[in-house]
Amino acid sequence: MTHALPPIERLKQVMARLRDKTAGCPWDVEQNFATIAPYTIEEAYEVADAIEREDMDALREELGDLLFQVVFHARMAEEQGLFDFNLVADELATKMIRRHPHVFGSAEIRDADHQTEAWEVHKARERQAKASAGDDPSALANVPVGLPALTRAQKIQKRASRVGFDWGDAAPALDKVAEEVTELRAELKTGTTADERTEEELGDLLFAVVNVARLAGADAETALRRATAKFERRFRQVEDMLAARGKTPEQSTLEEMDALWDEAKRAEREAAGG
Repeated sequence: MTHALPPIERLKQVMARLRDKTAGCPWDVEQNFATIAPYTIEEAYEVADAIEREDMDALREELGDLLFQVVFHARMAEEQGLFDFNLVADELATKMIRRHPHVFGSAEIRDADHQTEAWEVHKARERQAKASAGDDPSALANVPVGLPALTRAQKIQKRASRVGFDWGDAAPALDKVAEEVTELRAELKTGTTADERTEEELGDLLFAVVNVARLAGADAETALRRATAKFERRFRQVEDMLAARGKTPEQSTLEEMDALWDEAKRAEREAAGG
């Protein structure tokens, strides 16, 4: 495989060789769109993780892995006579030009917020065109069901907001969270913590919290991922402090672990402040 080719062409040749039915890799040859999709999602998460950790070496590698997923899907489509990588890239370039008339045309954009509004207008027009061609006309159409639940909830809420179905700001949405907490608390008092009604109330509470995040200008998925990372970091510190005492969490009490948790939190805040 020659290095004289442009990198993307070399990568496409590597992919074609991997998928060769006689000389390729048996695993790669067996794959299809459905079997590769989970890896595509996983690679996108690994890109996000590298960004979160500010590890640029890892980001370079993970972006390559994600690009490989695009090339993999495009190659399988080419084999079936559907489309190829070049068509994917060309249609993307055309779409970006269409959605940025202030860069490639004569339109004027004042700032990033104005550009976001214009971007949404362009996407809405594209959805209307698809609806005219027989696609789902709903404002909520084509939000992928495979998205993480928090991300999909936020996208659904954003779509509803565009047509005026929205609180307007975070304060009334926060009141809705309090209402959902009250309803969940009442349900939990029944003692049937595993029934469908409890799950429904939990879902309503989570959806309301996502609404607050959106209206506050935050990304719910990112916020929860960071909160989980913070919990993991502090819990590991608790484990380390217990190990220094010759103990494990199983050998400790909740009170002892809670006190160590507060100590870990205090130390972390002092380190951040210093």
